[in-house]
Amino acid sequence: MKNEQIRKRLAEVIAEENIKENELLRNHLYTKLGGKADFFVTPTSYEEVQNVVKLANELEFPFTLLGNGSNLIVKDGGIRGVVLHLKNFNEVKSNGDQIVAQSGAAIIDVSRRALAEKLTGLEFACGIPGTVGGALFMNAGAYGGEIKDVLDYCYVVDRQGELVKRTAADLELDYRHSNISEKGDIVLEATFSLKPGQYEEIKAVMDDLTYKRESKQPLEYPSCGSVFKRPPGYFAGKLIQDSNLQGTNIGGAEVSTKHAGFIVNKDDATATDYISLIEHVQKTVKDKFDVELEREVRIIGEDLE
Repeated sequence: MKNEQIRKRLAEVIAEENIKENELLRNHLYTKLGGKADFFVTPTSYEEVQNVVKLANELEFPFTLLGNGSNLIVKDGGIRGVVLHLKNFNEVKSNGDQIVAQSGAAIIDVSRRALAEKLTGLEFACGIPGTVGGALFMNAGAYGGEIKDVLDYCYVVDRQGELVKRTAADLELDYRHSNISEKGDIVLEATFSLKPGQYEEIKAVMDDLTYKRESKQPLEYPSCGSVFKRPPGYFAGKLIQDSNLQGTNIGGAEVSTKHAGFIVNKDDATATDYISLIEHVQKTVKDKFDVELEREVRIIGEDLE
């Protein structure tokens, strides 16, 4: 199907001003990497998300969901079809001992709302740069806490475009994993169940974790966060450091000198630079220590022709 036909049908289910063609994705992603999307769509209601999914099924065009890209690399050739971006879904509200947050809200903001409501359990998330949707997608965690510890349930749009409630157990949450990708679900909102706490105690924990993050992580440059999962019995950053890889660069991408587990976009890197450096790190660590580093970051999209 031709792009002009797709645009015409999209305009029937979503406002024209929320449809952009040939949008440069690096402008919307935390990593500042990535080529263009054929169509970049920013729905403003759950019904619009449902309608886009149903239209994609009807017309058989590909669609991709993007968060803020804090754990994602989009290749330089961009993404074909329709890219859904849920930046308009950013409401966070409280309900007793629960926090209800839409998928486009920053998980950091959810932790701050929990603090304001004197609720404990989300302190670990105070430094995670992703969205709520992304946090559920990968069961985000830090400093001993994970999303699975606090998630009660969420609402998703499934592959058929239906609005479905899923419990935390339904998502099969494990270390940096959920079944959201396999099911093809689009998270719209999540409800977190927390416990009453003392404001000053919660704040003290968050302040301490924020200090640890800011002092150890290279936040001054765009990055995808921690690149690799923790290999059993090892720490990825230590293996990379002991391989003398810190400061190694390919193009504008560099293994951080501040934290070896991070690769930073130091000087207008391309996605190809970034991916090539990831592969170089994996090969070097494998050759030196016979340990396979598994990527935590996702890579999607197409190479430049």
